[in-house]
Amino acid sequence: MRKIAIATGTRADWGLLSGIARSLRSREDCTVAVLATNMHLHESYGFTVDEIVADGFTDVRRVPMPDTGGTPVGTVESMAECMSGMARELDSIRPDLLVILGDRFEMLATATAALMLRVPVVHLHGGEISEGAVDDSIRHAITKMSALHLTATEPYRQRVIAMGEAPERVINTGSIGVYNLMHEQLMSREELERSISFSLPEGSLLVTYHPATLDDGDAAERCRALLGALDRFPDSHILITYPNNDSDGKVIIDLIEKYAATRRGKVCVIPSLGKIRYLSALRCVSAVVGNSSSGIIEVPSTGIPTVDIGIRQQGRLCSDSVIHCGDSEEEIAGAISFALSAAGQAEAKSCNNPYAKPDTLGIIVKAIAETPLESLGAKRFYDIIDPTMHN
Repeated sequence: MRKIAIATGTRADWGLLSGIARSLRSREDCTVAVLATNMHLHESYGFTVDEIVADGFTDVRRVPMPDTGGTPVGTVESMAECMSGMARELDSIRPDLLVILGDRFEMLATATAALMLRVPVVHLHGGEISEGAVDDSIRHAITKMSALHLTATEPYRQRVIAMGEAPERVINTGSIGVYNLMHEQLMSREELERSISFSLPEGSLLVTYHPATLDDGDAAERCRALLGALDRFPDSHILITYPNNDSDGKVIIDLIEKYAATRRGKVCVIPSLGKIRYLSALRCVSAVVGNSSSGIIEVPSTGIPTVDIGIRQQGRLCSDSVIHCGDSEEEIAGAISFALSAAGQAEAKSCNNPYAKPDTLGIIVKAIAETPLESLGAKRFYDIIDPTMHN
């Protein structure tokens, strides 16, 4: 019996991991333990650990982290608590494998604990680039701590190999988020509107805007530019979700809450939509606006445009339906205007998504459940340069 631990820190990564967790649990040769931390355990972000319990994982292990306070020092202190708590839980569970997705700071702390306890890490979504966020360095660091890599595209697989990981340990699975979008039973427009008490007529926008942690610009100024641009579209209803709890996240939350408070009926702020409501919302709006990776990875499969603001996602492989723009109000408004135009809508409907693969879930589950554990021990650096060659 293979004992698998799955770590999750946000509503977003559990939305991606939940189907994997359920599929693994349904196998007779696997047991699954879920480790929930960070935003899942904070009321201000919707206490989304309840979603994990609702998915049937009633014995979820909870690893509390103090609120970061929206500062870099607070983030580091919170990471230290996470690392300590994860070490205790992993020592108690003694899993054969630990599954981690992405590039969040709590996952860096978790991967470090696993490394020191010699628990092999399976990493999803390695090899990607997001040059405007500290997540980029975290993602690559987790790659080097991991034993098995499940990447979302072939170029990302090749990048992980270029980082010294042996090709047989790196599998291109496609994006689980895209797979979920195409296979989950989603809500109708009427069901979603009842659930959020907000209407989403033609021309509506879904907005998620995170701090760009490597941007030297002022987060409040950047967010005000976005909100000013949104005001230029008085006929659009706007659904906004909370940012992650990175540094300056609270600054953005305060601004969007104040913005919505003076525009009731036109703007709705929801701390966390959860997976099904979020994916359903993508089917009900005319465009997605912000700087979330979901706008790059999942949204192109819905046939609507994404307005990608600033440098946070710079470097990611993108569909032609993604419209990149700068941080100024003028640039954002121009990009939204094109996204809502007939030309922008038509272009998005005709684009392919480089992250899509028809059998993603099956490939991921098979890799986690069936890769021989003895093949995931100590690894050698896979050098793509002949070490005998000298300049």
